[in-house]
Amino acid sequence: SSKHRPLFYYRTAGGAEIDFVIETKKRASASKAGVICIEAKYAKHWQRKWEGAMRSLAETGKIKVEKMIGVYCGKERYYFDDVEVYPVEDFLRELFDGKVF
Repeated sequence: SSKHRPLFYYRTAGGAEIDFVIETKKRASASKAGVICIEAKYAKHWQRKWEGAMRSLAETGKIKVEKMIGVYCGKERYYFDDVEVYPVEDFLRELFDGKVF
């Protein structure tokens, strides 16, 4: 994708981290900033506990989490409530095609 977005990471008070927090919308006086959260793991099996930091950020209400995405080395694509989990190859293809944001 040819879109340029500010890139951050996030750490909860408890020490859990989100690998990539991509700003999709700047904060304005009448609206919250919008972000996409991406958690990447070098693992063949996705573990639901890895979603915790993304869910924690979304629950704060201080920012609008537009998407929560997990990326891993497995073969299956999963949808857990509002978290989309992709095999790395699928994620990179969709990112390149401009479908992630």
